[in-house]
Amino acid sequence: MPEKYDLIIRRAQLRRTPAGQWFDIAIANGVIAAIAPHVDGSAAQELDAAGGLVTESFVNTHLHLCKVYTLQMMDEEALKDYHGADMGKAMTAIELAARVKEKYDERWIIQNVRRALVDAARYGNTHIRAFADVDSKAKLEGVKALIRAREEFRGIVDIQVVAFAQDGMVREPGARELMRQAMELGADVAGGIPWIEYTDADMLQHVREIFDLAVEFNKDVSMLVDDAGDPGLRSIEMMALETIRRGWFGRSLAHHARAMSMYPTPYFQKLAALLKKAQMGVVSDPHTGPLHARVRELLAEGCLVCLGQDDISDAYYPYGRNNMPEVAFLASHLLWFTTASDMETLYDMVTVNAARAIGLKDFALKVGAPAHLVVMEQQNVLEVLRYHEAPRYVISHGKLVDQQAVRNMAGL
Repeated sequence: MPEKYDLIIRRAQLRRTPAGQWFDIAIANGVIAAIAPHVDGSAAQELDAAGGLVTESFVNTHLHLCKVYTLQMMDEEALKDYHGADMGKAMTAIELAARVKEKYDERWIIQNVRRALVDAARYGNTHIRAFADVDSKAKLEGVKALIRAREEFRGIVDIQVVAFAQDGMVREPGARELMRQAMELGADVAGGIPWIEYTDADMLQHVREIFDLAVEFNKDVSMLVDDAGDPGLRSIEMMALETIRRGWFGRSLAHHARAMSMYPTPYFQKLAALLKKAQMGVVSDPHTGPLHARVRELLAEGCLVCLGQDDISDAYYPYGRNNMPEVAFLASHLLWFTTASDMETLYDMVTVNAARAIGLKDFALKVGAPAHLVVMEQQNVLEVLRYHEAPRYVISHGKLVDQQAVRNMAGL
């Protein structure tokens, strides 16, 4: 007797299969139940991919979600300093950008967050590691807004809320207690930025205090490391060593690491070995700054690397729309990843590798895996990156996302 499914996608083109060799994908109880040239069965809902590419949905490993759409609230001085050719004024840029946090209020932050999550749903971005500043100015307003949005969008766009000590742990009065309160409120990840401290000793203390919170609350760690044009910045090494020391293998993630572009080769190779030992991934956002981690070299060394959106219309970046193929498209130019194999690598960096970096289990297009999928208009990765358009359909947790209903949730 033919099976009964919740959803069947018909005539789907899969990655790394000959053009025109199509498959059906059946979904039941939130997971992929069958993949075959023809699935014999029926479903409450059937979608025609019409030969369009069907893949895992997109994953954004790095987004400062509490800051989205705040660019219009301040001048452009921070943007100018952060985007300077050698990024020598990156710390000054962060200090200038902090001024907007004096106005932080959950009531207006949540409106901006919902707007950004509508775009995430539209562009098939079903999982986000989202940062909320925690300091004496922002207090817990951003964390509260992100936790609220996490519950509102659960099952559509899944959010990992990062309590992020943006202005430091040592140099920022009250940061330790506020970070603890953020974790008690329900933050999912302990987040730090050790290079912002004034001395190497303070950087190490920052790293260790973030790990203290992570271990106490049994949470993963994300840290923005060495985000300036200074080859002397080595907080990524501190983070990797602390990951190993704590046994937090596969549970820590480094973001930016822009100073890596200036490291001498022998030191870079030592660092790559440490990253592999710690099972620690690196998120690169080359479109938001003139320097970036050595992505191709990291990949050649067997390190886990992925891409992030980083910012949407804030003091650091004026564009962005939670569209990960667009991020990959930009990275293709900035990293010179332009061969067919390069494009497949970029696609992995916004899907399966990104999922692995933030601890998502069994994130794959295979039988038995959770059904987080996109049905694209285009037939291959090259065309998806070329046009970086919204998918024809987005499936999250085995269900077709109703885009109008999502817009209604945000009052749009």
